[in-house]
Amino acid sequence: MNNLNRRAFLRTSLFGGIAAAAAPSLLMQSAFASQAKMEDIKELERTQVSLVTGTDRADMAFRALQPFSKEIAQAVGKKRIILKPNFVSSSIQLSATHSETMEGILEFYKSIKKLENVIIAESPADGPAIIAYDNYKFIPVAEKYKVKLMDIDETPIKLIYLIDEKDFMPKPLRVASMFLDHQDNFVMSVARMKTHDRIIATLSLKNIVVGAPVKDIGYISGKNRPAGTKNDKPIVHGSGIRGINYNLFTCAPNLRPDLAFIDGYDGMEGNGPTRGTAVDSRVCVAGLDWLAVDRIGVELMGIDPANMGYLTYCAGAGMGEYDINKINVIGEKVADHIKPYRMPDSIERQLEWKRPMNEAAAQPQQRPANG
Repeated sequence: MNNLNRRAFLRTSLFGGIAAAAAPSLLMQSAFASQAKMEDIKELERTQVSLVTGTDRADMAFRALQPFSKEIAQAVGKKRIILKPNFVSSSIQLSATHSETMEGILEFYKSIKKLENVIIAESPADGPAIIAYDNYKFIPVAEKYKVKLMDIDETPIKLIYLIDEKDFMPKPLRVASMFLDHQDNFVMSVARMKTHDRIIATLSLKNIVVGAPVKDIGYISGKNRPAGTKNDKPIVHGSGIRGINYNLFTCAPNLRPDLAFIDGYDGMEGNGPTRGTAVDSRVCVAGLDWLAVDRIGVELMGIDPANMGYLTYCAGAGMGEYDINKINVIGEKVADHIKPYRMPDSIERQLEWKRPMNEAAAQPQQRPANG
């Protein structure tokens, strides 16, 4: 033992007992301080989701992404950025991502110097993407930031296979291959906060999974559909509640967003994704764990998370964080901004995924909806 250590040992021996007896609170404070440090470390390890509010869509989008500037820049690297808005319809603005929201997102990528390789890609359920881009004023935004607008239906495809409740046989699904390639592409889901007539709520994951399947070029929904053209999106719905929930779960490991974003400036309640009414929520949610982002979205809508079939499946498979107590929300407090959304008329039917198969077998099936 060297002289320095010997002196330290003697001082501890002589005064340690007296100090402990005279000031036990100091030891307690030290213990509490150590515990506090451990809690701080645990807090940093928790999944982070940002929640912002405001009155300016673009500003809200920018601020929601800002806390993740470093992480997003690192994750993007030299990858192409694919921004996937939600255009379930080419003409119903309440159901679709707003151009001002997209402007705020592009401004964010500009701020982290990642704007040189960005595309906006979409495949509306009812026709070519250019109609929706024009109706929703995306064309001037794309021109301002010099990014490309792409129709997903005109891109290379790959086949994946999903199930159908009617026979549980695998069904081929044509999907845009770029959404499966996370090595070369950084996929961001720019979703809208909406209720849904098949899966209760449509958030960041569903925006990718149902957006990636393609339609034949020239396909238009309705009576004037060109002969022979088809749309693969309804295949995801699997002919029923169990089918759509299971298919979303099956697709999630590959057709997932790398960055999840939910625009809740004004959401949709009731019979979404197209026939609902507006909710003045004024919230915006973002994060790199898509499941955690969707979980916060569910909470803000006042929905019981246990009712969300596909999200429950994904949580059980460890695809992200679904426990709200393990999610660190940056910015606003969730509890201060919960607005219970009115559920679709089909809500009871939608919960059949929880019931035994023999109870649901006799129930009539509902027409699939896109979104």
